[in-house]
Amino acid sequence: MDRRQFLFATCASAAAWSSRAATGSALVAVAANFAKTAEGVLPAFEAETGYQITLSSGSTGQLYGQITNGAPYDALLAADQARPALLAEAGLSLNRLTYARGLLVLMQAQGTATEASLLGNYNHLAIANPALAPYGLAAKQALEKMGLWEALKGRIVMGQNAGQAYALVASGNAELGLVARSSVQSGFWSVPEDHYAPILQDAVLLRENPAAAAFLAYLGVDTTQAAIRAAGYGAL
Repeated sequence: MDRRQFLFATCASAAAWSSRAATGSALVAVAANFAKTAEGVLPAFEAETGYQITLSSGSTGQLYGQITNGAPYDALLAADQARPALLAEAGLSLNRLTYARGLLVLMQAQGTATEASLLGNYNHLAIANPALAPYGLAAKQALEKMGLWEALKGRIVMGQNAGQAYALVASGNAELGLVARSSVQSGFWSVPEDHYAPILQDAVLLRENPAAAAFLAYLGVDTTQAAIRAAGYGAL
């Protein structure tokens, strides 16, 4: 992108932010693991406030890269605390809060998963990319803790985010998967939380936008926190 194109893109983004703020709407980037939960709390939020939120999901690493390259998001719901901290250090955020604590589970395409399933006869174990997705990093940490990372590396297939890792198992392309608890309803094995670093998820306000600020505040209220825990997250 040359200087003229960069200036045009910057001006266009600024105009989009201004327009959304004026109309009571916001564009929020959300980590893939939390996308379904965010969609679930939006109707009540919009009914109570009159604000309108548009969600765009992806891996935390991908969304972070888009933001640092000028993507016009008003807020980020990350799956970790590291990228929000980097945004703060770079002067790209206004404030942040911890809104969820993620949990890691083992699921399988057929039947009920147990810890012993990892030692069974299968071809593929799905995880999210550890370089992009906090749930992928947690999966790697858990396998290392169990002494299985090196032994299973040849069977591991990676999705770009937690949602893709889940889809690999749900579609049958992988027999097992280490995925977000929020993705699975039943038949899973909960990976002990001391097997991986806490998956604390921070929300970041990126721009002065009343709708985005209100949505982040809404994530912290008791009723919303109860809904988040019911969706498969741990208590903060």
